[in-house]
Amino acid sequence: MEKLKMESTDMVQKNIERLEAIFPNVITEMRDEDGAFKKGVNFELLKQELSNDVVDGEECYDFTWVGKKSAMVEGNTPIRKTLRPCMEDSKEWEKTGNLYIEGDNIDVLKLLQESYLNSIKMIYIDPPYNTGQDSFIYPDNFKIDNDEYEGQIEYRDEEGNIQFRQNNSANPRFHSDWCSMLYSRLKLAQNLLTEDGVIFISIDDNEVVNLRKLCNEVFGEDNFVGLFTIQSNPRGSQASKYLANVHEYICMFGKNIGELALKGFKKSEKNISEYSLTDEKGKKYRLLGLRQRGGAWKREDRPNMYYPVYVDPSNGGVSLEKDNSFCIEVLPKRPTGEESRWTWGKQKFLTDIHFLRGKAINRKGEDNAWDIFRIDYLETEEGEVKSTKVKTMWIEKEINYQNGRNDIKELFSNSEIFDFPKPKYLLEQLIRMVDFQEEDIVLDFFSGSGTTAHAVMQLNAEDGVNRKYIMVQLPELTNEKSEAYKAGYKNICEIGRKRIHCAGKKILKDNKDKDNVGDLGFRVLKLDSTNMKDVYYAANEYSQSMIEGLESNIKEDRTDLDLLYGVLLDWGLPLSLSHKTEEIDGVSVHTVDSGSLVACFAEKISENVVREIAKRQPLRVVFRDSSFATSQGKINLLEIFKQFFKCNDEEVKNRVKVI
Repeated sequence: MEKLKMESTDMVQKNIERLEAIFPNVITEMRDEDGAFKKGVNFELLKQELSNDVVDGEECYDFTWVGKKSAMVEGNTPIRKTLRPCMEDSKEWEKTGNLYIEGDNIDVLKLLQESYLNSIKMIYIDPPYNTGQDSFIYPDNFKIDNDEYEGQIEYRDEEGNIQFRQNNSANPRFHSDWCSMLYSRLKLAQNLLTEDGVIFISIDDNEVVNLRKLCNEVFGEDNFVGLFTIQSNPRGSQASKYLANVHEYICMFGKNIGELALKGFKKSEKNISEYSLTDEKGKKYRLLGLRQRGGAWKREDRPNMYYPVYVDPSNGGVSLEKDNSFCIEVLPKRPTGEESRWTWGKQKFLTDIHFLRGKAINRKGEDNAWDIFRIDYLETEEGEVKSTKVKTMWIEKEINYQNGRNDIKELFSNSEIFDFPKPKYLLEQLIRMVDFQEEDIVLDFFSGSGTTAHAVMQLNAEDGVNRKYIMVQLPELTNEKSEAYKAGYKNICEIGRKRIHCAGKKILKDNKDKDNVGDLGFRVLKLDSTNMKDVYYAANEYSQSMIEGLESNIKEDRTDLDLLYGVLLDWGLPLSLSHKTEEIDGVSVHTVDSGSLVACFAEKISENVVREIAKRQPLRVVFRDSSFATSQGKINLLEIFKQFFKCNDEEVKNRVKVI
């Protein structure tokens, strides 16, 4: 019977498998550090396969920094950690589909690789801006060769705990450290996005250039959607050295821009007033000129879009063919007489000709001038008011970042216990842009005060879409002199959880007349070391006498719930699935998602329990390895499942595992 691996995904091996699907001939076998065989890459053959594109010693366009290779290794290296459920800090544990995860986000992202691969619809992050003034967090140990850079600084202590220090411009690797920190996380995050998923990243002038380059490399330059300029401080920051900065940015990339489906914003009252015309069915519309008015307006820019249109002056009908009725020729010309072009080619003209009208206009120095217009209706065919395309500059008063502080004060008895929270309105606007379906997930792995979770719950209550969220936050300690510490909050996670809890109560109060306001709960999980003792991974390093002294390969302080969620991660199942616990023949049996997984971690399991579990035909089953004292006991176990599953030995081994 096979054991679950109980560690995060080995991204190097995953990448090798992807490469094998394209170039199977470059895959070879090699030995690992323990002498066991594993798949490797013959890079000379790979270069030969890509001989026309390989850059080898030639000058080329490249974005690199000190520590980039180490950041790649850091992102790909598997870890032996787990997420432990914390029911006492959670809200509505049994019913909720939302997650709040405490821990170093690079480790959490690694652990989520199997369970949420290609599953996240939207990611928003507000990472450190690298201003040189804030306490910059380095949860990574970038090991750089001496010939790469002298003066390597390690950011973990001997026990692997996170170290904190200020990253200021005196650090010779000021930008490199920031790039390394974010690069490995973005690489992991990219794997989690759905094909039509998007990522939004808040940033300011300090690193916006490097952020664009990082995202171009991770997501692909073709998947760049836009860079939003946010008027975050209309009065201007007087702390700025030379100019009073009023803005920040949000950088937006898609996973696959060909699959991207964005929604526009609601039209303003001013926009709606422009639809002043009414057709014979009573539908409101406006007329928009068919001639190109903006950039690339010249005939030579798009010569195929310069052609004559013929108008019937009796009714304004249009045609590409001239006859007795369609007798007035109209060419796309500017009022100054310069030759321009239409915005539509001939094929689209013919397809949507019913939306086109010719209209007499007043033009200086010209009698009986005509132009071509297209009808733009206010409502869709379904009767909904059309949205307007999102602009790249946001200046609404609700965007002012002071509103973020006001959001916090409203929930925390007028106390400002969190520095620089983003306004809830900002996150709501970002979420509104994305075409969410039921159960789609929003991820924020620099979640701070929990603004993203608050915005998700607020919009769910308003529009009835059942979005879910995953918040990830490092439990960074609060300053002992801060308002947060004085109010009893020892770390940022305590603030984030409390904010989400209070926001849920407020949403419930504000929507008391609604039958359903959505999911206001959350499950708390905390990053910790693996549930397994070292012998589980390296039994060959233990002598027989040492192993005999070990009653179990599972750590003594771990509960059934700890083990269950470790198994969910290892088997790649979502952490929000429902589960129930029941007693069968004196032992606890856990059923996840009505049979997606059944687990029993009792020290001794009777044959009656095994048969009862097998009878239910679960998709997956997990036991504790030590529950079966002998090899014969494990063989009997497999035979029972083979009998009930009606499948061969290999299929049973794939469905029944031990830890």
